[in-house]
Amino acid sequence: MRTKSSRAMRWGLALLMAATATGAALSQTAPAGGPPPGFAAPAEPRPDENNAQRGVSQPGNNAPFWRAVRNSGEQAGYTSLPGAEKGVLIQSFTQYPGSRFTTAGEAWRQVRNQWILPYGGSLLLITLLAVAIAYWRLGPLGGHIPDTGRKIQRFTPFERAAHMTNAAAFVVLAVSGIVTAFGKFLLLPIIGGTLFGWLSYVLKTLHNFVGPLFVVSLAIVIVTFVRDNLPSKGDLDWLKSFGGMAGGKYVPAPRFNAGEKLVFWAGVLVLGVTAAVSGLILDMLFPGLEFTRGQMQVANMVHAVSAVLMMSLFVGHIYLGTIGTKGAWQGMRTGQVDEAWAKEHHELWYNDVKAGRVSTQDAGAAAPGARGEPART
Repeated sequence: MRTKSSRAMRWGLALLMAATATGAALSQTAPAGGPPPGFAAPAEPRPDENNAQRGVSQPGNNAPFWRAVRNSGEQAGYTSLPGAEKGVLIQSFTQYPGSRFTTAGEAWRQVRNQWILPYGGSLLLITLLAVAIAYWRLGPLGGHIPDTGRKIQRFTPFERAAHMTNAAAFVVLAVSGIVTAFGKFLLLPIIGGTLFGWLSYVLKTLHNFVGPLFVVSLAIVIVTFVRDNLPSKGDLDWLKSFGGMAGGKYVPAPRFNAGEKLVFWAGVLVLGVTAAVSGLILDMLFPGLEFTRGQMQVANMVHAVSAVLMMSLFVGHIYLGTIGTKGAWQGMRTGQVDEAWAKEHHELWYNDVKAGRVSTQDAGAAAPGARGEPART
């Protein structure tokens, strides 16, 4: 027993001395609490490191990658996909009218949501309210001279076809544009997401395909009616009296009065052409452009503003051309008006027709006697 016990004690003492020697050796090669032998500390991260280098200096830190994403508007990243801006994930900082200095996408969103939608919608509602009040207080205008039963051709079949085609395209674009802009706030809570989604898709598709038809018909309308909408004597007097509504008596007017000329030049030519060109850019049909996001954002804002102003102006035009003026819609629908209507609303044009200076077979064309000579019949 004593021999086995002595042997165990000797083995334990040997193990204790070996452990003490190992600890002493380790304490000589590494400081207390330091890294184990053979450990190499990573290098300090640098601001100019790429993502691979940062993965070595600070594993798991992807800051260089997201910094490159944020700055891709200044320096595009690499992509194998062809096309403009494929390497740009976040646009560069800019400031649109009415926005803060921020990324272009956020600046566009601020202009659209804080300016165009609330103020554009308010303008449309104010215009509709003004038309309703005018109809309530004044009723349909005209009808002070009894009809004679004798008709005068006011619009040729070609003029009516051009006008009605352009008007139909405008109505489709206006309705679809209003639903696209305001449907999320007005229709979605009422009809639900599924029906609103289908309605938005159908109207968006109609908007994109009817747009080019509007552009073509707009060009035809401009060419067809530009001559009769040139400024003439008496236009200023017509505007001063609001066409006679202020003085209680109609001011003599040519084929198109000053109000109609204002709608033509401001609404059809300026706003119409602006909306048409910006719409072609949004449809990616305008030649010579890369169709970048910045171009699309500017085109969208220009398109929205011009469309809202044009719709507000045309609300009054549509009202006066339909229920707001007696006999006006019949003139566009049939192309003919009663002599009494012509004399009451467009007396100068009526006198030209009666004197033979304007042919009733081509209401907009000057007859051989347009310069004061008798017309040949």
